[in-house]
Amino acid sequence: MMMKKLAAAAVLAALSTGAMAADYSDGDIHKGDYKWMQFNLMQSVDARIPFGSQDTTYLEMEFGGRSGIFDLYGYVDYFDVLGLSGDDRDGSDNMFMKLAPRMSLDALTGKDLSFGPVQEVYLANVTNVGDGALVDTYWGVGSDVMVPWLGKVGLNAYARYVDENYGGANENKWDGYMISTNWFKPFMFFKNDSFLSYQGYTDYKFGADEVDGNGVNAKESLESFHGIYWHSDRFAAGYGLKYFYNMALVEDGGAGGDTTGFGHYFAVTYKF
Repeated sequence: MMMKKLAAAAVLAALSTGAMAADYSDGDIHKGDYKWMQFNLMQSVDARIPFGSQDTTYLEMEFGGRSGIFDLYGYVDYFDVLGLSGDDRDGSDNMFMKLAPRMSLDALTGKDLSFGPVQEVYLANVTNVGDGALVDTYWGVGSDVMVPWLGKVGLNAYARYVDENYGGANENKWDGYMISTNWFKPFMFFKNDSFLSYQGYTDYKFGADEVDGNGVNAKESLESFHGIYWHSDRFAAGYGLKYFYNMALVEDGGAGGDTTGFGHYFAVTYKF
């Protein structure tokens, strides 16, 4: 669900300072601080989740920023926000939360740890929480990498620890890995200071153990989101195409249902 986007002013400021390696040799770790928050009203069509695809209208509170050594991205989703009986989420789990903090080793040590296209290095975490019985966390290293045309791209590698997984046999165990990327590229600007952006993310999970013998659990999965959005200072609107492969490490076509294919996301946004 996550669109990995920033508010217009914040992202442009981040892009303008992100073309060079992070430099904290002057001791000022707060010179690049910023923060943002926005609410997204979303409509998903054919979004894959374990045991089927779902169409739902949901409200997403999305936020992030930078403060000293800490970089943060997160969101909270409230599904079936209109309470419609025809919504595929009606009568099921309604909440999902993701927190993705990173701690800059450059800012922490005061040293320039950049090399090649890598601009800054982090200790990184992702925590996913569902309102049923899902809590899994990812622990690893992160980086900001300069990529031709796209500019600054987040690139992170994690090991996965499963706390709760609906009673699965891999609870309270290390189980698999994830490599993730995210990007935000303004590519067309208008006279009123609004712009179009290409934004998205890819999460590839692999090395997970099969925790049962009934064809539910997969060893690898992929989610890749690609969106085109119009942004102004206060509003945004756009469309995203997302490809799922074994969504949430649930095998497609077996007992886990339809977890592979394309989903569509339509969004309108108000920025605080």
